[in-house]
Amino acid sequence: MLKKAGRIILKSVLWFLGLSILSVIIFRFVPIPVTPLMLIRCIEQKADGKSMQLSKDWVSLNEISPAMPMAAIAAEDQNFEEHFGFDMKAIQKAEKYNAKHKGKRLKGASTISQQTAKNVFLWPNRSWIRKGFEVYFTFLIEIFWSKRRIMEVYLNVIEMGDGIYGIEAASRHYFHKSASKLSVRESALIAAIFPNPRKWNPVYPDARVSRKAGRITHFMSRLKLEDF
Repeated sequence: MLKKAGRIILKSVLWFLGLSILSVIIFRFVPIPVTPLMLIRCIEQKADGKSMQLSKDWVSLNEISPAMPMAAIAAEDQNFEEHFGFDMKAIQKAEKYNAKHKGKRLKGASTISQQTAKNVFLWPNRSWIRKGFEVYFTFLIEIFWSKRRIMEVYLNVIEMGDGIYGIEAASRHYFHKSASKLSVRESALIAAIFPNPRKWNPVYPDARVSRKAGRITHFMSRLKLEDF
């Protein structure tokens, strides 16, 4: 009985490893058709009695203004080009901050690679099980994808509003132009709403979003990127 259970578990693990690696390799070249979060949001909209909205339009990184990946890196992961999926310095800083400010909103240290792995392959949850899968898929995409591909996928699948996914759909919705035409300021404003895209608006930014966009613009001017 135990041997049979062991064989089933082993086969399941091998199948998971094989399928997960194969899917990461395929998505190295193929646009992501849909993500778990997109499906969850559609179900939530239906449950709330709303019409389902899912606006997305895949574009290559070459069709996105160079200011946008710079804004994303400045806002979310300033060591993106240097780390292998995990920014240990940022993790340590977040741990110190959270220990010092107990009871307040926790500060995260997820890299763009981690966010991409979560958005494409996983569900939005804070459990340790999901975090373990996030670590696994982050390693996989760092192994099989280039940094440019990680950024391309990130900017095409990230939630940027209610039913809005990816920079092309967001650019057309908010600024009525293609992502290739975004200015530095517009890119910074979009990056500023990443933490809460269904609440904040880059066109009508509140004081918090405006301040963050200003900081992002400042950091953008100091970035020296090789791949973007």
